[in-house]
Amino acid sequence: MKNKIIVPNEKQISKRILKNKFAKGIFFAATLFGMVVLATLIIRILTQGIGYLNIDFLTNYASRRPEDAGIKAAIMGTIWVMSITIPVSLILGVSTSIYLEEYAPKNKFTRFIELNLANLAGVPSVVFGLLGLTMFVRFFQMGRSILAGGFTMALLILPVIVVASKEAIRSIPQEQYEAAYAMGATKWQIIRTVVIPAATPGILTGAILSLSRGVGETASLLMIGAMTFIAYVPDSVLDGFTVLPIQIFNWASRPQAEFQSVAAAGSIVLLLILIIMNSLAILIRNKYSKRY
Repeated sequence: MKNKIIVPNEKQISKRILKNKFAKGIFFAATLFGMVVLATLIIRILTQGIGYLNIDFLTNYASRRPEDAGIKAAIMGTIWVMSITIPVSLILGVSTSIYLEEYAPKNKFTRFIELNLANLAGVPSVVFGLLGLTMFVRFFQMGRSILAGGFTMALLILPVIVVASKEAIRSIPQEQYEAAYAMGATKWQIIRTVVIPAATPGILTGAILSLSRGVGETASLLMIGAMTFIAYVPDSVLDGFTVLPIQIFNWASRPQAEFQSVAAAGSIVLLLILIIMNSLAILIRNKYSKRY
């Protein structure tokens, strides 16, 4: 018996069109609300902090006088911390995802690990700060150093990179594996020449999101002892440090109105750094997207 085709009447069509317009209106309103809030925030920061943004602000150290305050130590501290965080998190994250997807047996233990990795991505940053304080600062006796801060930040963003990398590897068509095996390639050759290049756009997307979170993180670094006031540039990974978000938080928490403007100027610099990082990563991602 053939299935009957039910043709909706005009009333049902009108109802569906009305529902579609209602849903479209909600989505547009949500998008517009987010854009308005973002634009308001950017305008407020620019109007309040642009007057303090100059060469002296970038080359001076923190000061108790707002007109002499600068973010040189905070910028260098951020660069130092991220120079440790980026390679450690990417190497560990990508390696873990390759193992879980290509080598690990598909059993309950593997699924348990994957479930916990997904849960770790939503753990508050202060918990990772406590972990870094216990493990790196005290157990490994790294002290309140850049090295401890970099490793702590790597732990913080590692779950996001692992989850994003796993999904990128999982999305590779099975035909590419079969073609490589048909040509006599080994497992490692397939991973090196097929899996990693094809998954690079997805991996970089996760890395962009996680590193952006890491650059703007404060709570975890405060837990391991990052300084709120520092008047020197670190010389090694074992020196004390501060980063831009902590310096901005220190200025914003002061009662003087001038320091609020200084904090806004620091926020502008932080936004510019995030934009530069994201732009570079997007360029690399787009380059590989066109090739694969």
